[in-house]
Amino acid sequence: MKLRHLAIPAVCLALSAAASAAGFPEKPIHFVVPFAAGTATDQLARALGQAVSQETKQPVIVDNKPGGNGFIGANEVARAAPDGYTVLIATNTTHAAAEHLYKSVPYDPVKSFAPITALGKGGQIMVVNASSPVKSVADFIALAKKEPGKISFGSGSSSSRVAGELFQQLAHVQLLHVPYKSNTYAITDLLGGQIQMMITDSATGLPHIKSGKLRALGYSEGHRSPLMPDVPTIAEAGVKGYDVGYWFAAYAPAKTPAPVVARLNELLSKAAKSPGANSGFYATSGTAIFLTSPEELAAFQQAESKKWGEIIRKAGIEKE
Repeated sequence: MKLRHLAIPAVCLALSAAASAAGFPEKPIHFVVPFAAGTATDQLARALGQAVSQETKQPVIVDNKPGGNGFIGANEVARAAPDGYTVLIATNTTHAAAEHLYKSVPYDPVKSFAPITALGKGGQIMVVNASSPVKSVADFIALAKKEPGKISFGSGSSSSRVAGELFQQLAHVQLLHVPYKSNTYAITDLLGGQIQMMITDSATGLPHIKSGKLRALGYSEGHRSPLMPDVPTIAEAGVKGYDVGYWFAAYAPAKTPAPVVARLNELLSKAAKSPGANSGFYATSGTAIFLTSPEELAAFQQAESKKWGEIIRKAGIEKE
């Protein structure tokens, strides 16, 4: 009898969660972006938010919380109410690389969150100022070898940072790393001549390449970008074995009810495939749509954390 009585509250809680998910959302949803406005993550969040808002007839508010290598925004979501109304639009920076780059991370990439779905995968572009005499990856390597430790590269995310560190390792050069709160800030200094190079996400770099302000030297993945077919991969340009990209995913706070997570998965998956998100982000940024179940995202994140940890260790990056 006691066991039967104990089961009743659990059943009631499950029914309550299912009922709340059926009417979800009933108020505005906040998409927290742990990077600055204008970054690829921000652009994706806004494109998805617009589609989700159109579907649900509820506002989606994009909150940019840059700084601390994504820690500020990620930690805010980790501490938010687990009701589905606060969603982190995350990347491998916050959920695969951070634990290997920093001694102290204010959240647990696994235990602090409920995975919702992966959102996309993409590559990065090695860029220099258009006024630079450097015309190719080979030119840059030659310059770096001529002035070891003096040629700088900027990064505003772990993806960008690790891409630069891996380049140093495989190209056998020594560069000066300059950290930024976000890739957009690094781009500003690259345009102003304060740094010499960066490897940035396509969404952030492409507009400046198209405007003629930046020059693309190479693409970071193992295949050429369909948006820049004339730009060689960094591996093709002479840095053998070079292949690194980035990914996006959505997470809710831990203990968010499974029916609410399932509803968010449904909404975000539909949003990613919407015409607005495709024309507004995916098609223009070179990002491939990559969707998963919550369970598949958890497994993917575990594998990616292992992979990024190996890249970071091989690059000789010590935890800060």
